[in-house]
Amino acid sequence: MARPTREDLEVENARLGGLVADLERKLAERDVVVAEQAERLKKLEELVEQVRRRGKRQSAPFSKNKPVRVPAKSGRKSGDAHGVHGHRRRPDRVDRELEAPVPDSCPCCGGDIVFDRWDEQFEVELPDPRPVVTRFKIGIGHCAACNKRVQGCHPEQTSDALGAAASHVGPNAMALALWFHYVLGLSFGKASKALERFGVKVTPGALVSAAEATGRALVPTTTAIRKAVAAADCVTMDETGWRIGGHSAWLWVASTSTHTVYNVVEGRRFEDATRLVPEDYTGTVCRDGYVVYRNYTEAKHQTCAAHLLRRCVEMIEADHPQGQATPRQVKTLLTEALAARDLADEARAAEADRIGRAFDTIIARRQHCDADRKLVKHLGNERHALLTFLTDPAVDATNWRGEQAIRPAVVNRKVWGGNRSDRGAATQSRVMTYFRTAVQQGLDPIAGLVALARAPDRHIIDGLGLT
Repeated sequence: MARPTREDLEVENARLGGLVADLERKLAERDVVVAEQAERLKKLEELVEQVRRRGKRQSAPFSKNKPVRVPAKSGRKSGDAHGVHGHRRRPDRVDRELEAPVPDSCPCCGGDIVFDRWDEQFEVELPDPRPVVTRFKIGIGHCAACNKRVQGCHPEQTSDALGAAASHVGPNAMALALWFHYVLGLSFGKASKALERFGVKVTPGALVSAAEATGRALVPTTTAIRKAVAAADCVTMDETGWRIGGHSAWLWVASTSTHTVYNVVEGRRFEDATRLVPEDYTGTVCRDGYVVYRNYTEAKHQTCAAHLLRRCVEMIEADHPQGQATPRQVKTLLTEALAARDLADEARAAEADRIGRAFDTIIARRQHCDADRKLVKHLGNERHALLTFLTDPAVDATNWRGEQAIRPAVVNRKVWGGNRSDRGAATQSRVMTYFRTAVQQGLDPIAGLVALARAPDRHIIDGLGLT
């Protein structure tokens, strides 16, 4: 075989050089395409995350996705296996009686009617709304020694104003208006119209002034409630977005089984959290995974297991091929931990140790997916707070208590948007604190406000377990 000449080698080298240059050009073009696709994929993932988060803040926050084609029959199922089938109880008293005798003839054939017996039916109805107008005759005199003016005060009076300010709305109507606004979510304008249906005419501005006065009178009560929450063995904390004068703010809540305190502030920092629960709190803080709560260094912690479960389910539903194993394992461990709450003390402690070691293994393992790495990093930060509910049965596994306390405020926020001023935010915090705590104590909040309005001085409202 003849040896290639120099010219042949140069031709072959030129051909190979052209092939290499062509391949390098194609690789460069492919790198550009891959980079563009990676950037596009990143943007699409961000859009998906935004859509997912927006779905949690929809205008109908409690909707159940799309309706099913064949929905289940509404109402309670028949049979003794589905709870007590109650009916409206008979009233405790009867204010009037009306008779409905049998007709003289049969409405079908005209035949004579033979009377057999009487039976009963009850109807509970509201009376015609007619307000009670009270005129107080105020005795006015002066001291014979110092000549100072003195006037009398009846126990049912809520004001000592006379003259042009002598006519005002009573405490029952005002307390009912506050209940309309802060509990049922009516605006002050709608609350004014509702009172007008009862025959009480009052302007929305007067209701605002009454709310501010009530908020000031509630300062001793709400301060005592805050101290009771701070002294509890376990407190659940949460926060949600709010508005003050159109600007962003936050509604904080700290709740126990017997007391709840709210506070509307501009920030979402640890300093804002300590306005409800002090920095040196030594009990157990049950909360979600927000990093600010970890600054309670002297307290024990329980992170919300429901939040972690939802995060795992969302990761599984995202269907990333490399991101399936870790969230499935975490979901399984959390489910086993929740089921272990019903075990005896020794068995529950053994399960807590086993599940904790399994979490440690997942945290120490190398992850190959960004979503898994973020989840495992969060688990590592929350490791000390994952299973407190197993070592201390008095601690809740989730922050449901805080979310239940926040939900009525969130519904109201969707109706009228928040507060217009800092004074309104302070009033919002105090009135909501009182109403929520009164309901937890099984008390009538309106009766408590009426008694407070008629009291000669500001005091802690009785029956709230604060004295």
